[in-house]
Amino acid sequence: MRDLRTTNILLLVIAVPVIFYLLKILSFIFIPLFASMFLALVFLPIMRWLQKRGVHKALSLTIVIGIIIGSIYIGVELIKLSSKEITQTDEVFFTKANDKITATILSVEDFFGMSKEHGNNVLMDYFKTNKSSFNVGKILGFANRTITMILMILFFTVLLLAGSINLQVVMKDILFKQEFTSVKTFLKIENDILKFLVVKFAMSLLTGVGFTIACISFDVSFPIFWGILAFAINFVQMVGSVIAVILITLFAFVEIENPGMLFLFFAVVGGIELLFGAILEPVFMGKTFSINVITILVMLMFWGYIWGIPGMIMSIPITVLLKIIMERFPRTQKIAKLMAGPEKTFAMNYKK
Repeated sequence: MRDLRTTNILLLVIAVPVIFYLLKILSFIFIPLFASMFLALVFLPIMRWLQKRGVHKALSLTIVIGIIIGSIYIGVELIKLSSKEITQTDEVFFTKANDKITATILSVEDFFGMSKEHGNNVLMDYFKTNKSSFNVGKILGFANRTITMILMILFFTVLLLAGSINLQVVMKDILFKQEFTSVKTFLKIENDILKFLVVKFAMSLLTGVGFTIACISFDVSFPIFWGILAFAINFVQMVGSVIAVILITLFAFVEIENPGMLFLFFAVVGGIELLFGAILEPVFMGKTFSINVITILVMLMFWGYIWGIPGMIMSIPITVLLKIIMERFPRTQKIAKLMAGPEKTFAMNYKK
């Protein structure tokens, strides 16, 4: 028995790195697969609601696809509107921005006693490289990969919603081997991840709207762009909110001359992020989001390393998925307890 246990441990030690290595090199498959799975969990309740009211499955699937395509269309139009907003800005703004940033850089150099010789443009001296890092080929390549990824996500989502791949049956065959346990676990996963995604979307949307209103109120340029950026980057748990506040404050530094007004703007956008991200979001999440901060940061860095920005966005839903599954097995319940927040850990120990 000892030899068998040792063999199993060694196989596990070998298998885990291989699995994550495959996840990394086959990211072009696994990223849209996981993203479509979470997207399907959002629309499955709508499909069931429509079918309970006598709507044919094909028609309900068509309605859901129409909602998804409509959402993508709205997103594209908002991006086009923000791009138009930026391109229509006159050269006076960019000249002013360049002068203010240059003055700041020179002040920092003087403070630290740096004696760096600059050419005609200080910014170009800091950001120039020997090789061109920004060209049409790379832009087209990025656009091609993005469009391909979106199409694959839509394709997998349609397959999942149509029932071509039944996640509950897959869980039963691979993990639980029991119908009741697999159904119960699947419903728990669907409920928790759906609640997380809906609340996160709503809080991110309100954050984006708040940033846009703040920019308009303080006369900061590109309010639609900053609203969209705040909405998108807020999906990166914890880190995204900090980055959004820092970026928009640094940009406002160019336009707001009064230090007091700049500090007030920073307080307003920081307060918006704090209200929706740190106060309202945990309230609406309730016990669903019972994962401690250390686990969030570790999984954020880990999935960010494996899949980049998409991995950082999906890190929390993946963590919730793994935690729920591990809670169903006695051998992995201790790991689930470590991942849980203090209140959840206490509750699990109290039940024992």
